Amino acid sequence: SVQAITVQAISSEAIDSAKEEISNILRQRHHLRSDEKEDFTLISMEAVSGIAEQMLGIVQLVLGAIAGISLVVGGIGIMNIMLVSVTERTREIGLRKAIGAKRRDILTQFLTEAAMLSLCGGAVGVGLGWLIVKIMSVFAATVGFPFPAIIQGDAIALAVGVSIFIGLASGIYPAVRAARLDPIESLRHE
Repeated sequence: SVQAITVQAISSEAIDSAKEEISNILRQRHHLRSDEKEDFTLISMEAVSGIAEQMLGIVQLVLGAIAGISLVVGGIGIMNIMLVSVTERTREIGLRKAIGAKRRDILTQFLTEAAMLSLCGGAVGVGLGWLIVKIMSVFAATVGFPFPAIIQGDAIALAVGVSIFIGLASGIYPAVRAARLDPIESLRHE
């Protein structure tokens, strides 16, 4: 019983004619009439490549969805942390406003805090990602599929940039809320 036969065409232009010849030979060897269905399958490397590309596309889509959900959850976490920070520091905000700080100053302070918080989270994420790629590279090399553990600089810049953007976007509401606090009411806050 033969499970697979591998055939190589002499050129890329001869692939279609080779497939036709192979099909005719196999139909004769299997004693198939012209009206009978083939009991074998011909698969070209183009078809295998297409299937591999589809699978890669699906994996990328799933990973993108997971990353998107992670960004939303991270953004909500940053917003909650910043809202708690505004609530805990209400007297400080009132004092700063009472001695002359403008809304812009308070807004800048809290947006900077949100950006720094997300920058630290992005740096930890990049570090963990690099560590996981390094471990996978070593593991793959021991199994017999070595690949270099390289993380490109533009990927790192994109990840950190998106992280900072999410931090800023998540910090806008708490920063505006802090900037709008009334200094007198803030100083009375316990």
